[in-house]
Amino acid sequence: MLNSEILSKIKKIELRSKKLVDDVFSGKYHSVFKGQGLEFSEVREYAPGDDIRRISWNVTARRDRPYVKKYDEEREQTVMFVADLSASGHFGSKDITKNELIAELTSVLAFSALKNNDRAGLLAFTDIVEKYIKPKKNKKHILKLIDIILSYKPQNKKTNIENALRYLNKLYKRKALVFLISDFYDRNFDKLLKVTSKRHDLVCVKISDPKEQKLPSKGIFTIEDAETGAVFNVDLSSYNVRNEYYKNLKEHNDYLNNIFKTSKSDVIDISTDKPYIFELIKFFKNREKKVLKHY
Repeated sequence: MLNSEILSKIKKIELRSKKLVDDVFSGKYHSVFKGQGLEFSEVREYAPGDDIRRISWNVTARRDRPYVKKYDEEREQTVMFVADLSASGHFGSKDITKNELIAELTSVLAFSALKNNDRAGLLAFTDIVEKYIKPKKNKKHILKLIDIILSYKPQNKKTNIENALRYLNKLYKRKALVFLISDFYDRNFDKLLKVTSKRHDLVCVKISDPKEQKLPSKGIFTIEDAETGAVFNVDLSSYNVRNEYYKNLKEHNDYLNNIFKTSKSDVIDISTDKPYIFELIKFFKNREKKVLKHY
């Protein structure tokens, strides 16, 4: 049985998500994510107004007059949310933790998928695959996904993105739309990210908190690593301490930017202290341009 606090959170997330879907995202979702769900069906003779980018040059050359490729839109696709539930997700210096933000983003995108007649599923992971929920398309199912992200107690605390992607790729041989949602405090998942991006339509959603990006200017703090349990005292007035932290942070961000780029994955960068709606709108606009360019 769910406690009243979790039920209240789920209800609020549902109401906010459905309003955003109805007001903002449903049409955008269809235009940017159905582009990859097009199947070639036949060629037909060119007609004025047809997109010249769809001209079939081989058929045109053989028949000595222009022909275009005709595509039928797939009416349904599989949407998988690969959600990081490691211990670092419990952190949040503002009004929302990273896990709560993951739940809300999943809700918005899953309700958009449902409105578009797509099936949504969940693969929740830490350094192991903690939970797999098979894709379905109904409201009750989406609320179940939100509940798991908010209330599930993982067996482990650490993060292993490589394991999660390997599991996903074994499950799904056919192309799926995959949202990998994490703070990406992990390494050595470069190869699997490239493999997944080639096999699926992969969108990496990077969750962050402002306190992780900018330290307090001074003071001695007792800090616990949520994933390892290590506890240590840190003097943030020390130049060496601050310099080492920012050096490591830059190295990790550079690492992530590089592997996102080389894997050709789409990226949405979202922070707990800013409205995510603007980043989603920007992402949808950029995707729309890519789809139009491709077709």
